[in-house]
Amino acid sequence: MSRLIIIISCLLTSFISNAKPKPLPIETFSKASEFGSVKISPTGKYLAVMTQPNGKNSLMILDTDTFKVLHAINFPKNAQVGNYYWVNEERIVLAKEYLKGWKDHPEYHGELFGVNADGSQGEYLVGYQGERQTGTRIKKATPVLGTSYVLDPLVENKRKMLVLTIPWTAAKEPHTIVYEVDVYRGTRKKITRSPSRMASFLTDHEGNVRVSASTDDYINPKIYIRPKSGGEWEELNLKDITYSDVGLHAFDSTDESAYVTASVNGEAKGLYKLNLKTKQFDLIHKEKSVSPKQVWVDEVSKELFAVEHELGYPTYSFIDNNTKKSQQLKALLKVLEGQQVQLVSSTVNGDKSVIFASSDTNPGSYYLFDAKTNNLGFLFSSRSWIKPSQMAITKPINFTARDGLAIYGYLTIPNNAEEKNLPLVVMPHGGPHGPRDWWGYDSTAQLLASRGIAVLKVNFRGSGGFGRNFERAGHRKWGQEIQYDIIDGVKYLISSGIADKGNICIMGASFGGYSALQSAILEPDMFQCAIGVVGVYDLPLMFDEGDVSERDSGQRFLKVVLGEDEEQLKRFSPSYNIEKLKAPVLIFHGGEDRRAPIEQAESLISAFKKENHPYIYELLDDEGHGFYKEEHRTLYYKKVLAFLDEHLKL
Repeated sequence: MSRLIIIISCLLTSFISNAKPKPLPIETFSKASEFGSVKISPTGKYLAVMTQPNGKNSLMILDTDTFKVLHAINFPKNAQVGNYYWVNEERIVLAKEYLKGWKDHPEYHGELFGVNADGSQGEYLVGYQGERQTGTRIKKATPVLGTSYVLDPLVENKRKMLVLTIPWTAAKEPHTIVYEVDVYRGTRKKITRSPSRMASFLTDHEGNVRVSASTDDYINPKIYIRPKSGGEWEELNLKDITYSDVGLHAFDSTDESAYVTASVNGEAKGLYKLNLKTKQFDLIHKEKSVSPKQVWVDEVSKELFAVEHELGYPTYSFIDNNTKKSQQLKALLKVLEGQQVQLVSSTVNGDKSVIFASSDTNPGSYYLFDAKTNNLGFLFSSRSWIKPSQMAITKPINFTARDGLAIYGYLTIPNNAEEKNLPLVVMPHGGPHGPRDWWGYDSTAQLLASRGIAVLKVNFRGSGGFGRNFERAGHRKWGQEIQYDIIDGVKYLISSGIADKGNICIMGASFGGYSALQSAILEPDMFQCAIGVVGVYDLPLMFDEGDVSERDSGQRFLKVVLGEDEEQLKRFSPSYNIEKLKAPVLIFHGGEDRRAPIEQAESLISAFKKENHPYIYELLDDEGHGFYKEEHRTLYYKKVLAFLDEHLKL
């Protein structure tokens, strides 16, 4: 009898050890970050950190030595804290945002508030609800009818900051204005008006507004310069060199030259030095195939110390290897090996810095680095419940499209899975022009990988970050060549033996939702199912409905990237080609979506009904363009997993 018990026990032990581990709960991936946007005050006395105690951003102020919470800043009702700046050692200026359902971003109306670290002297500084009092000699902050942003916090000036305002005028693309604003009272003085429409500005080390850049057609730039003393703007003659995508970043230590990023002749952007006296552009650094992901400038010293770029894995190029920031960052990269390390905030003297480290398996952790003691202390995890050891790795891939174009992307492989005959979900990104996919932690990819599904992301032609030529290669090619890049990526994984040929689905949001349907139409036997989220499915409709078509610049943009050939637009629209589609479809849409309005989903559903094509339609009446609330992300993930489980062999 005892021998029988031993045999049964051994069999049970063997069965349990061979059983698949229970998958992580969906909420593991749908929960929002606990902490983010950590910044240290100019002398290091305080730390500010963003939290979401009730599903809205709140800003906590901590004592750096004791980590005691000194004050919490939040707004009532549907308002929350947006971006913020330390403007001196005791005071913060922050933006007020409004949550509008399922929008991918909260709404911002240009309102800036000031408050001290201890919660005192809270004041409405800039915005349309400023004081309207009359009959008093006391200066008040009068209304600003425009959308305002902090241009330069001027941390060395305890009372002033510079604010960039986009006026609300009849002109949809007005001239921008720079104001000097009192950080305690909100009174302001106009510094300059942009010489061209919708211009950006760059200040030197002393806070003088010296460079302005803009474009009338989103392609050809206009650059203006002026002396330290101010005065009139002078347009820079770019001669015969075709610059585009100009970005303003920092002045050099002499304040005589400005660092700008720009694309020359449509290639990937490089970092240039523009001498304001000689008007000479000099190339400082350029990668062959990819534009900078970020140009790192210390927000206090205004020192440009590194360029971050990412063709496959993220990496740095250092402009001056001997600067204090460069030395610190190099050392931290060695200590936090395998992580992408970023110096996100520093004190004026550079002795203390907030460090953010993240990876494909780590959503991100914050550290406080003390340069004097060489100590790296842990602060917060953005998502403490995520265990990197349980997450799936993501690796860069590249392949050649059918017409010879080099295409880059990322592949997430389920943990403990052999890279052979895996079920696959293809996830095209949104845009398509401007955005791109990056290496790093992705909640949706990790959720699918936790269920044994590999995930493919493709930076197809038209994606941002690879130069204007690569982006233009996707213009008027939405319905064909862009989709061929995605399809060729799938074929590459099939030929490599990684993906199971008969076990593939495709899903995406916004333009990614369009791609999910259009790719499945072009290759009807490749995909077992398709999922479209807040997508566009009827290209002719884009000229009549949605917030892009409302602006003159939006109409110009659509004509450039889509063209005006209605026959081709219909040929490239899923709503007009459902008879070619075999895959069953899941559609999610928001009733208040302005980017891809509800008419887009209705056009597709009407086509499904006409062709009697199988579909599931999930409409959220009070939501917009994206997944903002945690409960909605959880609902979405549950529906997606159930749909994939029905159509994939897992």
